[in-house]
Amino acid sequence: MTNVDDLCAFSVTICSLGADCIAMFTLLFIEDDEAIRTALRLVLEDEGYEVAVADDGETGIKMFGQIDPDLVLLDLRLPDISGFEVCRAIRRTSITPVIMVTAQTDTSDLVNGFDAGADDYVTKPVIPKELAARIRAALRRTQTTEPSPSNAKSLNKIGDVEIDRNMSIVRKNGLEVALTKTEYRLLVEFADHPGMVLSRDQLLERVWGYEYLGDSRLVDAHVRRLRVKIETQPDEPTMIVTVRGMGYRLLK
Repeated sequence: MTNVDDLCAFSVTICSLGADCIAMFTLLFIEDDEAIRTALRLVLEDEGYEVAVADDGETGIKMFGQIDPDLVLLDLRLPDISGFEVCRAIRRTSITPVIMVTAQTDTSDLVNGFDAGADDYVTKPVIPKELAARIRAALRRTQTTEPSPSNAKSLNKIGDVEIDRNMSIVRKNGLEVALTKTEYRLLVEFADHPGMVLSRDQLLERVWGYEYLGDSRLVDAHVRRLRVKIETQPDEPTMIVTVRGMGYRLLK
């Protein structure tokens, strides 16, 4: 059970327009545990977020369509349908960031969550500072566009994959590929450093904005998901390859 006193110490800074102006973000929290749901909602509202809550998956999907939140906090273990199904339903219509909130630490659960389209995760009992950092980073990624290196082209060709930076879309064999914002940023990071080995720590810092919070499983699961979408044979990648003991490299 999450410690309510710890949650009440949770502080999130969301002023992005100056000291006197608060940027309001709307969060949707789908969680069946009433104590956790109430504690987090009160804390987040005190810090300036608008927070809508749902206690099961079907209600969460319905509310998502109604309020169009900036970010979703999603429990994986819900009483009606699984959080994986909820995430897949969200991903059919939206690239809104989804952070999984789960009591599970099993790698297969995390991989399944990322395969369903989640961007990040936190485990129960929730550590307030960690959740705060992950929410800030996820919202920052959606609100800002990282400048490309001065030598970056507006169109990048990687085999039969094309990155259109002006439109922020990716095509494979001329057909658009549905990437989440995190997957797109990950692919662009590789495209900006062709032939270079990028460590997991470098990718966590550059793509997720984490210097110390990251987990290598986060990077590995997203690389795996990206390969499924852009590689002809994901299990035998020819574009994004693993460099054993070091990280990943985009082949030129």
